[in-house]
Amino acid sequence: MAGEKILAVDDSPTIVEMIKAILESAGYEVVTAADGKEALELARTSGAQLIVLDVMLPKLDGYRVCRLLKFDQKYKHIPIIMLTAKSEEASMQVGMRTGADLYLTKPIQPDELLAAVESQLAKSGGE
Repeated sequence: MAGEKILAVDDSPTIVEMIKAILESAGYEVVTAADGKEALELARTSGAQLIVLDVMLPKLDGYRVCRLLKFDQKYKHIPIIMLTAKSEEASMQVGMRTGADLYLTKPIQPDELLAAVESQLAKSGGE
């Protein structure tokens, strides 16, 4: 399934670079964003087939980015994996209510991230 374009969004340059390195090593093309506004713009213009989205972001939080994309007919098909340090059940429920396809907590293991990306792309017909 390698070759798909993935948008990785996190306000931590270290984390976004780690996600990018993991995904690129598996053959994915990765574009990155550091805040919610940039994430929304790139989700709409980059042709990304999947989004790995942090919750706590400047400008627009990940929940709002997810909601805006999932309630837009043009972008609702793009799988969104919420990735966050917020591991409380209530945070996960909010993430799922905004339309997130999957919710993973930090720190993320490379194998866990790749498995999540592959399963979401397979579900969305990204093969």
